[in-house]
Amino acid sequence: MNQNIPYILKISSRAKYLRLTIKPDGQVTITKPRWLSQRQVDRFWRAKQAWVRSRLSKIKSRPQGLLSKYNRSHYLKNKDTAKQFIIERLSYFNEFYNFEFERISIRNQKTRWGSCSKDKNLNFSYKLLFLPRKLADYIVVHELCHLKELNHSKDFWQLVERTIPDYNQTRKKLRQY
Repeated sequence: MNQNIPYILKISSRAKYLRLTIKPDGQVTITKPRWLSQRQVDRFWRAKQAWVRSRLSKIKSRPQGLLSKYNRSHYLKNKDTAKQFIIERLSYFNEFYNFEFERISIRNQKTRWGSCSKDKNLNFSYKLLFLPRKLADYIVVHELCHLKELNHSKDFWQLVERTIPDYNQTRKKLRQY
């Protein structure tokens, strides 16, 4: 398989290293520091070809996930129900943690299930509503725990484990979506 794989090259003044990313739709991007030569990028790209092909074939064989399945009108129709559901699950799990947070936002995110900002704002994809309850609960707990640990350190995972003891298996199942 000696076909050329297209990629987008981004040049960043803030980047310190070459970075290769593959989005769920298969789009490949290389981000390079401004000072790095194109020759170094080409060498990096050649070295990563087999890995990229492997990842792209996995993406093609995977069924289309929930993150990319629905359109804006579907989002608008389900946003309020999703917010209600997420607030209910946050309230339940926060009984165990008692963390303070500022705002809850429900979004039509294409590549994330949720996020937590340093300002203690919690953001969730409305598509949590369509996941199995166990997976949605894991995402809620994951973001809730970021209120205390804004990283994925050992301390963070110990917090998650308090209410989702089998979080490792749950994370693996979530990747199927």
